[in-house]
Amino acid sequence: MATTSTTTPTTLTGTGRQTGRRPSTGGRFRRYLPLYLSISPFYIIFAIFGLFPIGYSLYLSFHSWDGIGPMKFVGLAEFRYLVSDTQFWLSVKNTVEIWIISTIPMLFLALVIAVILNSSIRFKTAYRIAFFIPNVSSLVAMAIVFGSIFANNFGLLNGLLQALGLSQVQWLNDPWGIKIAIAVMVIWQWTGYNAIIYLAGLQAIPTDLFEAAKVDGANVVQTFFRVTVPMLRPIILFTVITSTIGGMQIFTQSQVLVGNTGGPGGAGMTMVLYLYQQAFTKNDFGYGAAIGWGLFIILLLFSIINWRVVQRTGK
Repeated sequence: MATTSTTTPTTLTGTGRQTGRRPSTGGRFRRYLPLYLSISPFYIIFAIFGLFPIGYSLYLSFHSWDGIGPMKFVGLAEFRYLVSDTQFWLSVKNTVEIWIISTIPMLFLALVIAVILNSSIRFKTAYRIAFFIPNVSSLVAMAIVFGSIFANNFGLLNGLLQALGLSQVQWLNDPWGIKIAIAVMVIWQWTGYNAIIYLAGLQAIPTDLFEAAKVDGANVVQTFFRVTVPMLRPIILFTVITSTIGGMQIFTQSQVLVGNTGGPGGAGMTMVLYLYQQAFTKNDFGYGAAIGWGLFIILLLFSIINWRVVQRTGK
C-alpha cells in the first residue's frame, strides 16, 4: 500500500536544532504585503465608490432627508409609500414597455448582423467598427439628434412621411410615440455592441457542425435555428440579462428627449428618471434611495425570470 508523508517548514532555533513550526500569521502577512499593496488601489476605490454608496443608500432609505437639514428616522415609511405610489408604478410600466419594444428587435437584429459579419464578405473590420461606433458615441448628443428626427413639426421623420403622402405623427406628444423614440435610441446604441458579442460566440462554434448540417441538406434558415441559435444559447443568455439590466436603467434618453417630467402623460418617465426627479429635483433623498432599492429588487426578479425562460427553452 502506498504511503504518503507530509512535510512542514523547518526553522533553526538558537541552539541549531530544527523545529517544525509554521510561519506565524504575522510572518505570512509581511511576506505577502507587497502583493496586497499592489492590488489594494482597486479595493480601496471600490470600497469608496462602490460599497459605501450602496450601504449609505440603504441607511438613507430609512430616513427623511432634504439633503441639507438633519435626517429624520422614519423606519419603513418610505418603502410603504413606494408600494402605494402610482407614479412609481407608472414608471415601472413605462420602463418595461420600452424594454420590450427595444430589447427583442435589438437582440434579433444583432444576431442577424453577427451572422452576416461571420460570413465571407469583404471589409469585415470596417463593418465591425461602423456597427460599434454608436455604442461609444455621446449619449446626450445622440438624444439631441434623435430629438430632431422625431420632432413634432419639423422633424426628419415627419418630413419623410409627408414626402410619402402620409400624415404627420406627433411623436413627442403621443405616449407610444415617445416610447418608440426612446426604444429606437436604445436599439441604435446597443445593436452593434451585442452583434460583436454574438460574433465572438459564432467564431467559437466548430465549423464541422455547419458542414455536417450542409451535408444533411439543411438550408440557411434551418442551420440558423437548429445549429447557430442552440450553440449560442449561453451567449444569448448573457446578452438578455445585460440588456435587461441596461434597459431597466434608461435615463439619459428620456431625460434629454422629454425632460424631467417624462413628457405628456409621463409616458417617458422611467424608473431611474423618477428616482432622479424625486432625489435631485424635489430633494427627497430618502425616498429616492427607497426607489433605488425598489429598482434593485425589480432588476433581480427580471434577471431570474429571463434566466429561467432562456434555460427552459434550451431543454
